[in-house]
Amino acid sequence: MRFRHPDGSVVHLSYCTNVHPAETLDGVRAQLRDHCEPVRRRLGRDRLGIGLWLARDAARALTNDPAELRALRAELDSRGLEVVTLNGFPYEGFGADEVKYRVYRPDWTEPDRLAHTTDLARLLAALLPDDVTEGTISTLPLAWRTPYATDPGAPRTARTALTTLAQRLDALAELTGKSIRIGLEPEPGCTVETTADAIAPLTDVGHERIGICVDTCHLATSFEDPGTALDALTAVGIPVVKSQLSAALHAEHPHLPEVRTALAAFAEPRFLHQTRTRTAAGLRGTDDLDEAVAGGVLPDSTPWRAHFHVPLHAPPAPPLTSTLPVLRTALTRLVGGAVPLTRHLEVETYTWQALPAELRPRTRTQLADGIAAELTLARDLLVDLGLKELP
Repeated sequence: MRFRHPDGSVVHLSYCTNVHPAETLDGVRAQLRDHCEPVRRRLGRDRLGIGLWLARDAARALTNDPAELRALRAELDSRGLEVVTLNGFPYEGFGADEVKYRVYRPDWTEPDRLAHTTDLARLLAALLPDDVTEGTISTLPLAWRTPYATDPGAPRTARTALTTLAQRLDALAELTGKSIRIGLEPEPGCTVETTADAIAPLTDVGHERIGICVDTCHLATSFEDPGTALDALTAVGIPVVKSQLSAALHAEHPHLPEVRTALAAFAEPRFLHQTRTRTAAGLRGTDDLDEAVAGGVLPDSTPWRAHFHVPLHAPPAPPLTSTLPVLRTALTRLVGGAVPLTRHLEVETYTWQALPAELRPRTRTQLADGIAAELTLARDLLVDLGLKELP
């Protein structure tokens, strides 16, 4: 979906396909047929943007066979789909029964991360619509905090990899005329947990094609104020390459037994749900929601937030809620000003099948309805900010 910003530029809205597990190229094609095109039809649109997730095997298949890449581009066109952004964070196995810490490997100290991201950049340059010259890719925020923090050589290795990537992106732009930018995506528990944590390493790399991806669920989970965070990035010239529109799980009164019971229903075995609370002494947290719910680890006199991407249009029932207000505030700062801070927005609720059983979509139809409802909400927010929806 495309929108005209009052400054004349085009802002793209898409939804991320990592909600549909697929490791192979055949699986990606099935996503387009079974999920993406039905969502487009529900929205009554001739064109829908998708934030494509290409796992390692799918990316390699496309890299190794130009004919397959041309065929995928043609299929996107025929189904009314377009790609301006990729989710390059998960490497493989994102649809596994247990993902947890595996999603952070390989990290930016490992050669496979650089090789995979380079492949993704080249693929995206070929998949961009003819009238679009800029693509974006979100990626791992360097590494999970351990063992990175105990390896004195890790920061230098990661910096070298990102610098090499930037040089490759420069060469790609010169060759193709397509500018591909990469955004580190701060996430609780990682080396770069907050936008503030991103400033030093990104300043160290110091390249316009390497910036930040602001995920509004992660921003909220870490209790970051959107205005303060975005102002700090702007002040030092770090670009917001893209933003993922998502909402975290919020518990206002975690000391109450009924709140603990409600939270426990969201503790599940597939993904990590890092949980945070803000105290006078600073941020406190656990790596997963079940650790927090068990008690005795986190102070419970202040609200808790958990890294669980809840559907934008359907916050959980009381006594829980979502951090949709943080998303609204962030979006206002991102695209509500005279000039947009980013032109790529991506709805990223990948946890539909991890929701408590009574909230999960049971059919493809129900899932498509839910994704369409999220995109409708995002569209309405953009229109309210003065952007005009384009055909």
